[in-house]
Amino acid sequence: QVQENIERFFTRFVEEGKATVRLREPAVDVCLSKANASNLKNFLSAVRLAHQGTDIGALPLSALVPAKTSEVEKPKTKMIITSRRDYPLTKNFPYSLEHLQASYCKLARIDMRVLCLKKLRKLDLSHNHIKQLPATIGDLICLQELNLHDNHLESFSGALCNSTLQKSLQFLDLSQNKIKALPIQFCQLRELVNLKLDDNELIRLPFKIGQLDHLRFLSAARNKLPFLPSDFRKLCLENLDLFGNPFEQPNPLVPNIQLKIPLTLLECAARATLNYRIPYGCHLLPSHLCEDLEVAKTCQCGSACLSSFIQITVTMNLHHVAHTVVLVDNMGGTEAPIICYFCSLDCYSQFLDRYLQSN
Repeated sequence: QVQENIERFFTRFVEEGKATVRLREPAVDVCLSKANASNLKNFLSAVRLAHQGTDIGALPLSALVPAKTSEVEKPKTKMIITSRRDYPLTKNFPYSLEHLQASYCKLARIDMRVLCLKKLRKLDLSHNHIKQLPATIGDLICLQELNLHDNHLESFSGALCNSTLQKSLQFLDLSQNKIKALPIQFCQLRELVNLKLDDNELIRLPFKIGQLDHLRFLSAARNKLPFLPSDFRKLCLENLDLFGNPFEQPNPLVPNIQLKIPLTLLECAARATLNYRIPYGCHLLPSHLCEDLEVAKTCQCGSACLSSFIQITVTMNLHHVAHTVVLVDNMGGTEAPIICYFCSLDCYSQFLDRYLQSN
């Protein structure tokens, strides 16, 4: 609809084949570029007459000639920026982008314009100065790859783990940052296939890391890991790299005893809820109790325990969870300490008997 619907014409650069027609309803700008100056003037003249109500038969319109394929500008799907000088400050990113790389741009934060690119599948912001991630990254519903290598990150928020990234994110590179720990919710990113955590300050891996059942490539070299979580046994990896971590020497004969006898009512109720698979949720229980149940330990016998348990570390050959293992140290080892939990003295005694017999 053109009649009485033109707000304004912008024709300053008409001689260059450029013009803009601003409509009232819908309130949009129609931008014309790369046009023949003469044809563009005739077109604008026809639009003005149509706006004034001139009969369509009297409009100076020429027959339309289909544009050649070479003349049609395809939507831009990929943009690679590798210096601060080339970073667009006054112009928006094309909304059609599926792959954006903005490396070595000295970015201190993520540009909010990037978060409007709803078709984005791959986002590479490596080699910048980013300290914090906005939760709105989770609004990028198609995002499959996120590269944040070599930044100044100190954390990865739980809000991101609960976002739509749960269903889309397959590759995540957080290497060479300053992250000390990942949130409990991190293991909600269950579509992850490749996870890079090298060169951080991690003192532990996610408690429920075994829930990442699609994970095939994991590297967490040169961190500060003293041991691996019990859930690590559930992984099924193609490649694993834990080189350069200060793993402790496991000693099953020196247990950390947190067992309280008799068990508290809370411990009994928690164990029963988990062992008998009783449904629970925030609509039934206080949220802090739900969070406690989510991080309950599992005994070697298969039973659950909450805050009353015996903990030890034992040696695990990493080939049990990965086809290819990068050596843990310069001595050629492929073994690392892993935590084990026991729900009772009986379970620990049975383990101890087997351990002593085998040694």
